[in-house]
Amino acid sequence: MSNKRILVTGGAGFLGINLVRWLLARGYEVSSLDLESFDYPERDSINEVIGDIRDREAVDAVMKDQDLVVHCAAALPLYKPEDIFSTDIEGTRTVLASAQAAGIKRVVHISSTAVYGIPDHHPLYEDDRRIGVGPYGEAKVKAEDVCFEFRDQGMIVPVVRPKSFIGPERLGVFALLYDWAKDGKGFPMIGNGKNRYQLLDVEDLCDSIGLCLEGDEAIVNDTFNIGAREFTTMGEDWQAVLDDAGFGKKVKGFPAAPVIGILRFLEALKLSPLYKWVYETASTDSFVSIEKAEKVLGYDPKFSNKDALVRNYRWYLANMENFENASGVSHRVPWKQGILKVAKAFF
Repeated sequence: MSNKRILVTGGAGFLGINLVRWLLARGYEVSSLDLESFDYPERDSINEVIGDIRDREAVDAVMKDQDLVVHCAAALPLYKPEDIFSTDIEGTRTVLASAQAAGIKRVVHISSTAVYGIPDHHPLYEDDRRIGVGPYGEAKVKAEDVCFEFRDQGMIVPVVRPKSFIGPERLGVFALLYDWAKDGKGFPMIGNGKNRYQLLDVEDLCDSIGLCLEGDEAIVNDTFNIGAREFTTMGEDWQAVLDDAGFGKKVKGFPAAPVIGILRFLEALKLSPLYKWVYETASTDSFVSIEKAEKVLGYDPKFSNKDALVRNYRWYLANMENFENASGVSHRVPWKQGILKVAKAFF
């Protein structure tokens, strides 16, 4: 594969930069469309466009020269509800309509397993019912519906539903725990830590997107769960990070119901960065079947949960000086710890 021109929306985000690197390594000519500037060493190797996926004119301008699109751009759960809905639903419609008008037949859409809400069974399959929890989950369900509309009109729109993914450049909620690990603190767990919570390494996610870009049209025009193949319990997987940190610290569980009650209260007071979907699913099982992606796409993940967490933690340690004073609401920066900084003192 070489010299295919590809547009990555959200190219300056955590998934975006990892995908841009993956595509460049395989000879694609890459354009990035993002509200944020693309401040990475690869900047000179791509066509950088700063713009909003809700702005049809801006999208049309960059779309006209492309062969393929990967739509990663989204407003994440800590954004305002109105921004989540306008970006994730209407922005998706704008990208697909622009691609259709430009004669681009294939757009890979990055969705989320958040579309399954807080489920009552596991593993989750692609045809399970979709119930989004909170503005982000609801918007992700409706964005998929937009994709299905364009599929019905003859476009090839693979929909990828990744589990929470980590790797180089990933900070957000994971940075909270990595910060504790590097300072010789243990990890608090909501619940006993015996639940199974599947994660995903961003490199495996990029591989799955590549399969959707390069696979036969009839095969890839479908919906796929993507996650790690190997994962144990939440407590065991996160213990791997503490073991790597080398202070002899342990994961410590706390009864889920009172902790969730406290976190709900702190979120309402805007004192904690953790939002409902994080803390209400942290003590329960959360894993999807990747059998369809394995059989249909040939998806073959390289990293277990433990591999992915330790790889991300080591990247965090090696790059800390670049983001020590940064904070925000995206996955590319650490979240403000708020009152959780006080809790850190007790571990």
